Amino acid sequence: MTSCPGSPVAGLEQGRLRGIHVEFYDPAGAVHGIPTYPWRMAPGGLATMRQLRAAGLRPGGQDIQAQIIWWHGSGNGRTRRVAYLYRIDLAKPKRTASPSQMAAICRAISARMTCKSCGNWKPYCISKSLGECNDCAAAARAA
Repeated sequence: MTSCPGSPVAGLEQGRLRGIHVEFYDPAGAVHGIPTYPWRMAPGGLATMRQLRAAGLRPGGQDIQAQIIWWHGSGNGRTRRVAYLYRIDLAKPKRTASPSQMAAICRAISARMTCKSCGNWKPYCISKSLGECNDCAAAARAA
């Protein structure tokens, strides 16, 4: 059984009832507008975009269901980070590129690996700042 957004997390709810304040724990969304959980405390059935992608899924047009908020860093460099959560049961499979799209991608990558100065294909992408392969750029610097 999976939990839905807005459902309380058992351990955190017990602490809240005993008067323990847990920052960023707001399963009802009263403070932050949507259900909010601290780091590693979200209920089951929810996943971040990265977790969906790793499972071969995408949000599929659904709205953000909940969020995780945590502090990152220490001292004065501390920043607040947010990860949005989506329901796994509403996620759809990732789309795959068609053969013609894959051919176009291959042509674009090949163009980025061909030097405009000497016309040779290189086993790396040509730097946009140089505009030519490393050999041609080194020759231009030497001249």
